[in-house]
Amino acid sequence: MGNVYKIVITGPFNAGKTEFVRTISEIPIVSTEKHITDNLRAVKEETTVAMDYGHVRIGDDLLHLYGTPGQSRFDFMWDILSKEMDFFVVLVDSCDRESLMQGRQLLRLFRRKGNVPYLVAANKRDLDCALPMETIAKALGADEQLTLVPCTATDAASVQHVLEEARQILRQREE
Repeated sequence: MGNVYKIVITGPFNAGKTEFVRTISEIPIVSTEKHITDNLRAVKEETTVAMDYGHVRIGDDLLHLYGTPGQSRFDFMWDILSKEMDFFVVLVDSCDRESLMQGRQLLRLFRRKGNVPYLVAANKRDLDCALPMETIAKALGADEQLTLVPCTATDAASVQHVLEEARQILRQREE
């Protein structure tokens, strides 16, 4: 019998959190996307206002995935979703330097929410605008403890690779 883990997927607005959960979930995701009514509508039509939820079985482990809203006006959900989390993933947009700065802040914030392992997934690696991984690591203030994984949230194998890295970190911690 495997383990059951609660994994929070957080990151800045438009980093790809909803797509990440949708791509890998074995069930139709529970999504709280609503139409954007402010100036961010120029970026995309909908945004998560509470959470995205899905789950996936990898090996004999069941991973419950909770995607957070990316806009700070919904940050009260970050506290709710981070309760009893076993792991968190900060998803950043590899093409957007502002996303990297926000990702760095979220990394600091979520590390204070619980003494749990984490990694950063650099999304949108399939796009020509993707910054080099070294540039992303530097922008995040990476040290030797930070695991940075390339990701394309629309590709199931890529998302699975990120979650397998998370499982490996979780299992090492349990040993």
